[in-house]
Amino acid sequence: MSIRVENLCKAYDGAPVLEGVTFTAEPGRITCLMAPSGFGKTTLLRILLGLEKADSGAVTALADCRWSAVFQEDRLLPQLSAEGNLRFALGTAYDERDAAVLLARLGLGDVGEKRVRDYSGGMKRRLALARALLAPCDALVLDEPFTGLDEENRAAAWQCIREKAGGKPVILVTHDPADATGEDCCLIRL
Repeated sequence: MSIRVENLCKAYDGAPVLEGVTFTAEPGRITCLMAPSGFGKTTLLRILLGLEKADSGAVTALADCRWSAVFQEDRLLPQLSAEGNLRFALGTAYDERDAAVLLARLGLGDVGEKRVRDYSGGMKRRLALARALLAPCDALVLDEPFTGLDEENRAAAWQCIREKAGGKPVILVTHDPADATGEDCCLIRL
């Protein structure tokens, strides 16, 4: 399933944020969106997810497309552990073994019952990514998923994204052009 964005426009109070954005996110490819802050990257993702409406243009995807997302904010429940957050978000789709393997690969295998409120920023980001990667979905949108990650954790996160995304389209917002250098990546500058 491809996701086609055609001539998408959005303005707030008459100030354009997105103007004529057009691209296609292909299955099995990571479409990396880059632009300076304030140029509508997060707004574009919110439109894709159905959280906002475009002023004009179109997004073509399956009508029943199931999206999974990493938002700019981690959106975790601070009073719960990693497992508690995953169980809450995934419901019946939660698989204890898959979750344990992915958490270990993301460097969170030893956090036990530690509450998320006691995590570092990078730990919270990796848990938010794990939640998105474990959720049943047809497409992924990842808004700056590497924020707060050191080089080692960033490399592990990239590997997990590539493996878990499989043949799904991935739309990833980044400020680092190095993120779009893989053979499976496509860079779109907004």
